[in-house]
Amino acid sequence: MRKVLRWLLSLTVFIGTLSTAGAATAAQSEPSDIKDRLLSVPGMSLIQEKPYPGYRYFVLNYTQPIDHRHPELGTFQQRITVLHKDTSRPTVFYTGGYNVSTTPSRREPTQIVDGNQVSLEYRFFTPSRPAPADWSKLDIWQAASDQHRVFTALKSVYPANWLATGGSKGGMTATYYERFYPRDMDGVVAYVAPNDVVNKEDSAYDRFFTRVGTKECRDRLNAVQREALVRREPLEKKYAQYAADNGYTFDTVGSLDKAYEAVVLDYVWGFWQYSLLADCDTVPAHAATATDDEIWNSVDTISGFSAYTDQGLERYTPYYYQAGTQLGAPTIHFPYIERKLIRYGYQPPRNFVPRSIPMSFQPQAMRDVDTWVRHHASHMLFVYGQNDPWGSERFRLGHGARDSYVFTAPGMNHGANVAGLVPDQKALATARILRWAGVASPAVLADPSAARPLARHDAKLDVRDVEREPALRP
Repeated sequence: MRKVLRWLLSLTVFIGTLSTAGAATAAQSEPSDIKDRLLSVPGMSLIQEKPYPGYRYFVLNYTQPIDHRHPELGTFQQRITVLHKDTSRPTVFYTGGYNVSTTPSRREPTQIVDGNQVSLEYRFFTPSRPAPADWSKLDIWQAASDQHRVFTALKSVYPANWLATGGSKGGMTATYYERFYPRDMDGVVAYVAPNDVVNKEDSAYDRFFTRVGTKECRDRLNAVQREALVRREPLEKKYAQYAADNGYTFDTVGSLDKAYEAVVLDYVWGFWQYSLLADCDTVPAHAATATDDEIWNSVDTISGFSAYTDQGLERYTPYYYQAGTQLGAPTIHFPYIERKLIRYGYQPPRNFVPRSIPMSFQPQAMRDVDTWVRHHASHMLFVYGQNDPWGSERFRLGHGARDSYVFTAPGMNHGANVAGLVPDQKALATARILRWAGVASPAVLADPSAARPLARHDAKLDVRDVEREPALRP
């Protein structure tokens, strides 16, 4: 019996020695530098490292399947950036819904939790586009699966809590990711995310434009928009010269006339999306007596006459494709403009995508997400701006939602954020973000009013969406 016990003891010691040696070997073989750790992830490659005080910043490529259901169909390279703080800190997973910026930047939740930030370029936005491009593989599930693979690959590098965030189409993207992979993230902060559940029912937008801001401001904007249509002939001559000078063409939309009207009809929407009520002073006060140049400059500043040229549309083809296949797109009316002045009205996304790309709308996609959010949202925060037209159709919570919130920042536009909320909501939102990230102090857990961002504001790093997108793109 003693021999058996001695043998078992010796075996236990031997196994323990092997385990210790194995752990030591693993520790020795695992890279210690964060760049090496990131590049040890299968499929990850370095494009560039850029210095930034207090961080390491990497621009990377990650190999993704073109079709997550059929990975044998091939792969493409998807751009990622990593703003590295410390592997012990929480990580914010940011999606803009478009191209990824390769300039170091920090989203609001990243500042709040003083964490790392992983930012992902949306599939099919160049250069993150398969070649050849099978556009049927551009949908919200495939994009969510891109995020899931990135998270799975990096979770061992950043083992602390993760939060998903994004603004506008990026907020939509973060929400769709949570819908399809609800176990990945510890929380979601979605900013100004539209939710077009029934694509053909857009009366909420019409109601919005009858009450936003002040009557004086609305009247100014409406008058300039109408005047731009009254003066279509002379201003289109100016547009033709502008296009010739810049090498712009109109093959996708069909004609300069269609592009001109699309830009003009974006004018009022674009103002409220990007401007504040105080900016009404920059709008011509007397449109009827304003010069052609004053009308042109106001419309160009707010809507951008390059937006519906082939060159302006090309970068956003993936967005318009998604708007016409799953996301939906708004349609509004203009009761203050005579019908004879409007030839096309709000044009559908199909008009902004090359005809060589087939499109078919899937009405069930947004209904599915909306139903899921209403009944299953957990640890989700939605922030909207009071004067942002995109918030007219927004995400709402139902009885099944848990620890989730929808807040509106007074007076704010498409740049609404937690910092712009009323004090009680700002404190609660900040406290929840800290709690979901696993870094809330006992004082904050006991009293949300004690919540503050953990990192100091950095004027250069915390610039929000420095590149302004044209109107009618969320």
